Amino acid sequence: MTLWGGRFYQTKDTWDLNSSLPVDQRMAIQDVDGSIAWANALHKANILLDEEHASISLGLATVKKEFASGLFSFVPSDEDIHTAVERRLTELIGVTAGKLHTGRSRNDQVATDFRLWILQAIPELLSAFSLLQSALLEQADLADETIMPGYTHLQRAQPILLSHWWLSHYHPLERDRERLNDLIKRVSILPLGSGALAGTPVPVDRAALAESLGFAVASPNSLDSVSDRDFAAEFLFCATMTGIHLSKLSEQIVLYTSAEFGFFELSDAFSTG
Repeated sequence: MTLWGGRFYQTKDTWDLNSSLPVDQRMAIQDVDGSIAWANALHKANILLDEEHASISLGLATVKKEFASGLFSFVPSDEDIHTAVERRLTELIGVTAGKLHTGRSRNDQVATDFRLWILQAIPELLSAFSLLQSALLEQADLADETIMPGYTHLQRAQPILLSHWWLSHYHPLERDRERLNDLIKRVSILPLGSGALAGTPVPVDRAALAESLGFAVASPNSLDSVSDRDFAAEFLFCATMTGIHLSKLSEQIVLYTSAEFGFFELSDAFSTG
C-alpha cells in the first residue's frame, strides 16, 4: 500500500520522514466520507455495479464506525490515513475495494480531506467564540458603571469603565469571527474529480458531488485545485490571531489579579461563567 519505494524504503528514518499518519489520522472521518461520496458518484456514472457499490459502501460504513468508536487498529505499514482506510477496506471486502480509487488520485483526495476538515472545524470555532463573547458581554453588563485604572506600558494611566475593558476583548474576537466566516467561501471549493492534476476521465457529476459533501462549488481548474493550499495558510493566520487575542485576555486577567496591579479577584472576574 506504500506510495513510494526503492531506496527510500530501506531505512526506518526515510519511512518516518515520509509517513504522515501521526498528523493526518485526525482527518479519518473526512477521508471516509469523501470515499463514500466518491463511491456514490462512481455508481451514478455506471462505473461501479450495484453489488460493488453496496459492498464498498457497507465496508466504508464499518470503517467509519471503527474510527468513531476508537476501535480502528493502525498497522506499521499504514503510511497515511488514506492507505490505512484502503488497507482496512480491502480486509473487509476483498479486491472490490481497489475499484474505489477508479478515476481518483491521491492528490485530489488529500486536498478534499484537508478542505473538508477545515470546513467542519470552522463552525466549531465560531461556536466557541460565541460562548466566550457571551461571557464577556455578561461581565460588561454586570460591571455597570464600575471604574478601573487603564494601563499603558504597565503604568496606570486614565481611568476607564470596567465594562469598556471587558468589551475591548469582545471586539478582537468579533474580528476573528468575521475572518473565519469570510474564509469559508474560499475553503468550500471541492477538489475531488481533479485527478492527479488534469481531471478525471470518469463522467462524475462534480456539482452533485460537491453538494453531497457540503461544499459550495466544484473547483474550476484541476491543476490549481490539487496544488492550492492558500486556504490552509489563511486558516493558520486566523488561528494565530485568535491565539494572540486569547493570550492578551489571559495576560491581562493575570495582571489585574496580581498583588502589584490587583484590581479584582479572579473569582469575581468570571463569577457567572
